[in-house]
Amino acid sequence: MKKETINNKTIDASGRTLGRVASEVAMSLMGKTKPSFERNKYSGMPVMVVNASKLRINAKKLAGIYHTRYSGIPGGLRILKGSYTAEKLGLKELIKLATYQMLPSNKLRRTMMKNLKIED
Repeated sequence: MKKETINNKTIDASGRTLGRVASEVAMSLMGKTKPSFERNKYSGMPVMVVNASKLRINAKKLAGIYHTRYSGIPGGLRILKGSYTAEKLGLKELIKLATYQMLPSNKLRRTMMKNLKIED
């Protein structure tokens, strides 16, 4: 069996919108950009996003982004705004959450997310 070489893909997020960066990252993590794509196996490549703090997003758009966090106890569902997440955890977390939602919700999603690195 021939060993496959692992090539890291670098995506520059400076001056680009959140959705466009996240969709490009998701396509690369799934492996849809490679001719050896298989839906039932991880055939993607490690992806690194650089310049995450230079993402182009305005305050109105940040206020319109919502995501949830659940503690596991009854009544423990928290709905957080994107502006809150951006100021507490940074734009890196927003890219990670957007990419997570764009990946298929199956057993390979955790493996795909482990191959994502985001830098400011």
